[in-house]
Amino acid sequence: MLAPQSPSAERISSFALESPWIPEVVLGNTRRLRRASARKRKTVVKRPEPAASSKARLWPKLAGGGVVVALVLLVVFVASDLSNNPNTVPDPPAGVEYLAISDPLHTEESVAYEQDPPAGGPHSTTPIRCQAYDTPVRNENAVHALEHGAAWITYQPDLDDGEVSVLEGFARRRDVLVSPYPGQDSPIVLTTWATQLRLDSADEDVIDQFIRALQHRTAPENNVGC
Repeated sequence: MLAPQSPSAERISSFALESPWIPEVVLGNTRRLRRASARKRKTVVKRPEPAASSKARLWPKLAGGGVVVALVLLVVFVASDLSNNPNTVPDPPAGVEYLAISDPLHTEESVAYEQDPPAGGPHSTTPIRCQAYDTPVRNENAVHALEHGAAWITYQPDLDDGEVSVLEGFARRRDVLVSPYPGQDSPIVLTTWATQLRLDSADEDVIDQFIRALQHRTAPENNVGC
């Protein structure tokens, strides 16, 4: 004869039969099964990480090498420039005249200047605006601009239109005045305060050198501008 089941066992069996979603192993509920299940959950299989491709390893090296090369070239360029001209300002071009100029007094009268065009001296209280003009400008106003460090480019009115265009291009720079000047003895005259250079043609390199070397460097009130 079979031994009668306890009331709790009857309830478990009845619940298990009415609940088909409970796995069969739960009914056994042995200590060995619980330990095996726990070990299985703790076991983690680590997948090997993919090795970096040769291209991926090469790019950082190439990038680093490019930065080093760029820095070396920059150092060489700066050192070369400084060795040729420590202040990055060129020497004045050959032929520049250095002139003795009277005191920069203000006056509203017309002034008889020693140079033509003038390179300094008494002048109007109002400086002219620096730009390219297609008609002559008043000397006294232009000289006030020279006092403030400007460069003044004048040319004979019959100068070739192509050369006039080259000269007017320099007026796009800061504090450069360009205008025709009837009666001057050279096709082109470059002027800053107390300096002048006479040219037969619009040599862009010479004009650039003159402006960079002498603009804002010879005037009583350098860097005021016009």
